[in-house]
Amino acid sequence: MTPLSKPSNARIAALQMISTPRVEENLRVAAQLIADAALQGAQLVALPEYFPIMGLNDRDKLDVRERDGSQGGGGPIQTFLARAARKHGVWLIGGSIPLLGADPDKVLNSTVAYNLQGERVARYDKIHLFDFQKGNEHYNESATIEAGHRPVAFDTPFGRVGLSICYDIRFPELYRALGVTDLLVIPAAFTETTGRAHWEILLRARAIENQCYVLAVAQGGRHENGRETHGDSMLIDPWGTILDRKLKGPGVVIGELDHDRIAEVRASLPALGHRVM
Repeated sequence: MTPLSKPSNARIAALQMISTPRVEENLRVAAQLIADAALQGAQLVALPEYFPIMGLNDRDKLDVRERDGSQGGGGPIQTFLARAARKHGVWLIGGSIPLLGADPDKVLNSTVAYNLQGERVARYDKIHLFDFQKGNEHYNESATIEAGHRPVAFDTPFGRVGLSICYDIRFPELYRALGVTDLLVIPAAFTETTGRAHWEILLRARAIENQCYVLAVAQGGRHENGRETHGDSMLIDPWGTILDRKLKGPGVVIGELDHDRIAEVRASLPALGHRVM
């Protein structure tokens, strides 16, 4: 899309979930949350990482992976997202969904974004894969996920939106590669262990250093597979101020993306113009 010269303010929402191993059940919950956000005036709505499935084991997501639906269709999850965006007249960012990639034994962990006509406008494949070991807690995303390679941002009437997923947040160079953005949308399924220690700090740092809004969209609670996700979905302004948040459980985090606020922060502290590398 061609960048828009005069972006408008917008009401934006993060939808926190506790996804189950059952896709249809998760889509019903997501549909209700999208409707709730739209009733509150949201114009851009985002779902969390793994919103359609949090499997009983890491390979369950392979059973529901879909073909890329950039030309329409692609599978029930992508069809649901396109229809929900069109039904409610919102820009809808589909957290992350499992897509077929080059490796038949893995999935792409992909964010897909739709405009208010239900047309797909962007897809981002998670680049950084979470491998973690602490005591009895361990994760190995690289065993079942094929890494992406390309940073992705796209234009909306509300400004330029940059995409990333969960573990990506620890790599600030990714956000620099996006260029100047007005909003970073970060769907996640942060563990309680790492989330309690680092989630808020990293989110506020990304907002401050990029002088833009951050919409963090989390899984937040105890899942049937035993995993506890941290939650704490939040909206952060370009100064690092938290405007709204939800600690645990399903629900809507909502607030305003204000371009006067972005301009004020960038004028008073023109850090983006001071970069030398």
